[in-house]
Amino acid sequence: MQRGGQPVGPYSPVVRAGDWVVISGQIGAAPGPDGVPQLVEGGTAAQLRQVLTNVSNVLAQQGASLADVVKTTVFLVDMSEFALLNEIWVETWPEPRPARSAIGVASLPRGARIEVEAWAYRPRG
Repeated sequence: MQRGGQPVGPYSPVVRAGDWVVISGQIGAAPGPDGVPQLVEGGTAAQLRQVLTNVSNVLAQQGASLADVVKTTVFLVDMSEFALLNEIWVETWPEPRPARSAIGVASLPRGARIEVEAWAYRPRG
């Protein structure tokens, strides 16, 4: 198993297990002016777009892309934003889209509005 990156907690942000690339939950944070990650402004929509950029960047480190994602789990602080999630999801993934679970939660790390974890299948070449 190959592990990647330096997480903010006691976990690996990505683990490569054979042909599988497993991405730990990503929130909508980007490096701030001081280099320290901070949530992007603009609410759930902006955070989700940043989350998907973060997922894409982590996948790229393992030679994979969003096209390789087969399963995602989404954690939402406000389930009334489910339709917004769907709109951005359709913008991001053409058919066939990855399998997905969406779970309402009371809170997320750093006050995030949304978090996404992903599984990608990318055979080693």
